[in-house]
Amino acid sequence: MTGLQDSAVSVTGGSAAASAAPFEEFVAASSSRLFTLSLLMCGHRRAEAEDLLQEVLERAFRRWGRICRGGDPERYVRRMLVNASVDRWRRLRRRPEFPVPEPVAGQVLADQSAAVAERDQLLRALAALPARQRAVIVLRYLEDLSEAETSAVLGCSEGTVKSQASRALAKLREAVGADLRADVPSGKEPR
Repeated sequence: MTGLQDSAVSVTGGSAAASAAPFEEFVAASSSRLFTLSLLMCGHRRAEAEDLLQEVLERAFRRWGRICRGGDPERYVRRMLVNASVDRWRRLRRRPEFPVPEPVAGQVLADQSAAVAERDQLLRALAALPARQRAVIVLRYLEDLSEAETSAVLGCSEGTVKSQASRALAKLREAVGADLRADVPSGKEPR
């Protein structure tokens, strides 16, 4: 945003000359005035003002041809800026932002990395299964369908569901077990 402010050029004269100008020239000519307005609308919170102006300029760029046909693009963009500020204020009023509380001194947060790693390992092993076995595992154990419901969904017999589930579970145990054995120091087997 500061680059736009530094390159701002003061424009004198009527709005007719500004309406024919390309978007880049418009931004260079009016960015400092628009930023000042944005800063005032955001209560002198610079980061919020920059975000608001950036959002409005993005919308204006997408509608630039239509905005120029109106005859006074700066007036139009100013109105967009005010409307966007009011919308933002209403949104924050309905759903206020609350700061994240600081952790209490001495408070220990649980480390979730092991659970994430185990889930990733399981999902990778599941992805390595043949399509039919993967479908059976997902339907039976993740979607919690019965053998009859799974066979109806897959269009096969309940015996096929049982055999596919058995084979898939064996492959999953093998894949997960092999990875566990690789993580255990030599000479020790996992329980």
